[in-house]
Amino acid sequence: MASEPPRPTDAELEILTVLWSIGPATVREVHDVISRRRPAQYSTVLKFMQIMAEKGLVRRDEKQRAHIYSAARPREWTQKQLAGDLMERGFSGSAKALLIGALSARKATKEELAELRKLLDEYPKEKK
Repeated sequence: MASEPPRPTDAELEILTVLWSIGPATVREVHDVISRRRPAQYSTVLKFMQIMAEKGLVRRDEKQRAHIYSAARPREWTQKQLAGDLMERGFSGSAKALLIGALSARKATKEELAELRKLLDEYPKEKK
């Protein structure tokens, strides 16, 4: 497995989201969750998960007849990777522009804004 897996595609992110929510699972279990949201072929989910194992996005335990898959990285790590990539590609590397874009895309709750203020207040100050 590569030391740092690539940024997941939208389809791969959907599978990772299922694995983060239900934990290690078989292809059948992941397929069942996805099928409740939208039509999905079992063989397509299987192929995606096999490719994801090759890329290092998921781990595959082959000890049992039905292989068990788990996310290779925690949700927070992947979210940080996605946010950094989006900030670079869509906002010219500007954290300020990313945050303004996110806040203008949908209304934040009072609780979310309070949490953001707290995080910004606690964010380590740069040394001059």
